Amino acid sequence: MTHVVVIGAGQAGCSLVAKLRNDGFDGQITLIGEEQLPPYQRPPLSKAYLMGEMEEERLYLRPEVFYDEQNITLRLGTAVDAIDTTARTVAVGGDTIQYDHLAFTTGSNPRRLPASIGGDLDGVYVVRTLADVDAMASEFVKDRRVLIVGGGYIGLEAAAVAAKLGLKVTVLEMADRILQRVAAEQTSDFFRDLHTIHGVEILEGVGLAELTGKGRVSGATLTDGSQIEVDFVIAGVGITPNDQLADAAGVALENGIKTDLQGRCSAPNTWAAGDCASFPYRGTQIRLESVGNAIDQAELVAQNIMGAGKDYVPKPWFWSDQFDIKLQIAGLNTGYDMVVTREDGDATSFWYYKGDQLLAVDAMNDPRNYMVGKRLIEGGKHPAPEIIADPETDMRALLRA
Repeated sequence: MTHVVVIGAGQAGCSLVAKLRNDGFDGQITLIGEEQLPPYQRPPLSKAYLMGEMEEERLYLRPEVFYDEQNITLRLGTAVDAIDTTARTVAVGGDTIQYDHLAFTTGSNPRRLPASIGGDLDGVYVVRTLADVDAMASEFVKDRRVLIVGGGYIGLEAAAVAAKLGLKVTVLEMADRILQRVAAEQTSDFFRDLHTIHGVEILEGVGLAELTGKGRVSGATLTDGSQIEVDFVIAGVGITPNDQLADAAGVALENGIKTDLQGRCSAPNTWAAGDCASFPYRGTQIRLESVGNAIDQAELVAQNIMGAGKDYVPKPWFWSDQFDIKLQIAGLNTGYDMVVTREDGDATSFWYYKGDQLLAVDAMNDPRNYMVGKRLIEGGKHPAPEIIADPETDMRALLRA
């Protein structure tokens, strides 16, 4: 009987095993995860769950009974010790498991602040797992002072939650502006204004020199020499692909675990999907750190394990919830040279172009134009920038053009 072993019990791992069963795979499936919990959603951790608006069980991607009903073996709370891609074996928890196909869905790890600048002090946190959020939950008490290092989406989402709970929030961004790596100035300006209105202090163009305190963090020295008092710190300085296990097994890496368009790795009968996996796109190997990509890529790998032979065609989409704003993003803005603003009542959207090619759209409380933009991009349609900017344009009509 064919045995598929999937390492990594997150969104991609859950999507892969569910797709195998849904498409009629009747072989053996084993899903291995380091956490004790079954696969769960991560985006709500820094929002609804941290706010106390979502219970743990509601985070689960599938009810626990699903895995029994689908004859999927869960090996939770244990790490893989070694992989032999020649013998096709996985050593885990004192057992050696034979596989016919192996899939890495190991996700990513948060970058932590270096111990040399106080990153190992008590009261310094990251946001990645349920345990991370549980560990910091008791810190969120009105009028306490939190320093958030990093002005990306994770940092800003945590800042929004803290401000809503009445904390005094400072966001520290070393780059010239928040969201600089992922968004245009217009989007940065929009969210800077949003956070400022809600009392969040945003410091841009200044970095963290050192965290101070005896055993527990109590202050921070910034690169401009200024000092601030803090009660706790959240590091939101990005993630790195969790590719160490693949590397130790001799699987090729390039910006994560390197795959071809069908999700295959360099080792025979080995696959990868999700945050840990890179794939060919416009002449380079890229990773897409999103729920949508984890699902789509994992389901494609499941189909290809069963012999479909399909290439991955990414349809990037992302979202972020901050205060009363839902940001929805379609496409990839890499290489843009123009941004067009569209105002529709209380809704705002920013449209990214490279020449006359529409690349991406950032839509703030604007689900209608987000969906139009997403369909235009996926359909290879490129309306002229002045048409998008014209408030009289019937946006839905562009889909029929």
